[in-house]
Amino acid sequence: MPTDKPVTVKGRPAARLAAVQALYQLEQEPAAPQKVVQEFINHRFQGTGEERYFINPDKTLFHDIVIGVMERLSDLDAMISATLSEGWRLERLESVVRAILRAAVFELSRDTSVPAPVVINEYIEITKAFCANSEVGFVNASLDALAKLLRTGDLQE
Repeated sequence: MPTDKPVTVKGRPAARLAAVQALYQLEQEPAAPQKVVQEFINHRFQGTGEERYFINPDKTLFHDIVIGVMERLSDLDAMISATLSEGWRLERLESVVRAILRAAVFELSRDTSVPAPVVINEYIEITKAFCANSEVGFVNASLDALAKLLRTGDLQE
């Protein structure tokens, strides 16, 4: 049931959601990634009351995802492109979908302490907040395929 009440996100999920938003912002309005990270920490993470959507976000995770994605953008895009159907290019995907996939693949490729199903589930929830059902299914299938490549022992066939 839809509600007008703002949704709040806490901890690591808040960091992931904010990272996707920051990556989207960086694609729309290129800037120094560190500047965007600092803007989020100083302004978007400090809201109070009705303005506060991120509660105690994991700032280290947020920073690591945004900076890490931007540093490894070409490698991450190549991994994502490898899972696309023939004739599809990364540029055809919606900007928010690219941001979600980049953040998720970055996490899957670098941090094995968080199980792949947890990472995938968190990014699927983010996808549901921004996209239609068809895109949710696409992101789920893409992340599942990438996780099988990146985390061979983490997922069951």
